[in-house]
Amino acid sequence: MAKTYDEIERKNVPYADSSFKPSPEQVQQAKDGFRALDADEQALGARVHAALGSDAKGVTVEIDRDRVTLRGTVANTSALTSIPDRVRGLDGVSDVVDQLSVA
Repeated sequence: MAKTYDEIERKNVPYADSSFKPSPEQVQQAKDGFRALDADEQALGARVHAALGSDAKGVTVEIDRDRVTLRGTVANTSALTSIPDRVRGLDGVSDVVDQLSVA
């Protein structure tokens, strides 16, 4: 099990304050403003992803309580209008922030 130097250092070499180097994923989450979702938000996210299906390959979904933000690109103008409409029709969605564009 060969590990990279970065993986070995991250797990074995603490900083002066006894903390360890964050993983690249943790660094990205910190930059993005990661916030853990509660159970209701996770359930809503699952419903949104199920409703989108394969139409939303380039779409990211953000859930904040009952607000859903859609970002990314879609293949055509019909998807541009149908995706937000499908999400608006879901149980538990009060607001949809549509930031989609056509690729």
